[in-house]
Formats: sequence, C-alpha cells, structure tokens
Amino acid sequence: MRLIRAQDSYGSWEGKSDAELANFIVTRKQRRVMPVIGDPEPDVLWRLDMFYTAVGLAIEERSGLRTSPMTKMKPRGASDAWCSRPGGWSLCQDIHRFGFETFRKLAEAGTNLVDDATAAIEAYPDVARA
Repeated sequence: MRLIRAQDSYGSWEGKSDAELANFIVTRKQRRVMPVIGDPEPDVLWRLDMFYTAVGLAIEERSGLRTSPMTKMKPRGASDAWCSRPGGWSLCQDIHRFGFETFRKLAEAGTNLVDDATAAIEAYPDVARA
C-alpha cells in the first residue's frame, strides 16, 4: 500500500481505505464475467506491476540486493505472461483476471514469492550477487 499511495502526487486518494485503492480483490463472480481475449485492461496491468514491484521491494529489504521485476507478454495466448523474479521465472496465467480473492491470499502470495526468492539468494549467494 505504501507503493500505491506513493503514486498519489495530488492527494486525491487521501482518506480512502486500502481496500478502495488496492483493487486487488477479484471475486470468483467477477472473474467469470471478465473477458480473456485481447489485450489485458490497463488497470489489470497496473495491478500486476504494483504486485511484483512490491514483491521486489520486499526482497530488497530482506536481502540487501537490488531487484527489478519484469513482465513480458508472450504470444502463446493473450492471457499468459512470464514474470521474472529473483529465484526464477513464473508463468502467470489468466493475466486478464489477475487479482486475489482476499487480502489474506494477496499477502500469502507475496510472502511466498519473497520467501522463495530469499531462499534462492541464500542458497546461491555467489550467483545472486554477480
């Protein structure tokens, strides 16, 4: 949420709750009506970017190494993307529907990515620091 609020240069989000700003919660009912053909909506790409940037910042805080998340859309299907993170690549399917059912699931997903990356950095420190 610090990352999201830092982008509010005009103060228009002051007084709004984290839930109103994050827009990361996507219920099953919402997922069912989302189209998966064509390019993902800009707000979906923004959520994807914010999530992986926040994960990268958490990895930086924990490991002391600089990180830079990348996403690359592949023509395999408009709903797939490869997401780079320290420790490897992961396939993000259904990008059009990127979100989490609850804030708990959002936190768990981020924590798992940070834990996995940190474990890889600790297991291979020479490679991580190269």
